[in-house]
Amino acid sequence: MTDRKADFGETFIAALPLGKALGMEMVEIGDGMAAIRMPYHADLIGDPDTGVIHGGAVSALMDTCGGAAVMTHPDNPGGTATIDLRIDYMRAATPGQSITARAECYHMTRSVAFVRAQAFDEDETRPVAAATGTFTVEAKR
Repeated sequence: MTDRKADFGETFIAALPLGKALGMEMVEIGDGMAAIRMPYHADLIGDPDTGVIHGGAVSALMDTCGGAAVMTHPDNPGGTATIDLRIDYMRAATPGQSITARAECYHMTRSVAFVRAQAFDEDETRPVAAATGTFTVEAKR
């Protein structure tokens, strides 16, 4: 990451209390793309019998990553907020493993950004979840 993009990544996560609470870390950031990792932690378990991370934590990770992708798109003049996010859960994440979301802002109009994302544990050949979403495109403040 360039220094400017690394600074954005650190600032972006630090500004989000939920992102900080979930331990999110910016892994990669670029023009209209982002990758964010969420470490495995016992506080995130949704099913105590299996140790699988709660789907809500995965959802928050994918939403945050999608927003970061929109914020870094070269045509985005300002901030963003989620309009709609559809997540398809494909399998349970492996207990004990971090989850990484990768998002791409692939199209932007004057008022709406379109994003697709996937989340993986250590097995990047089999996604844990896939998402498509729309986000607002806000004018500079």
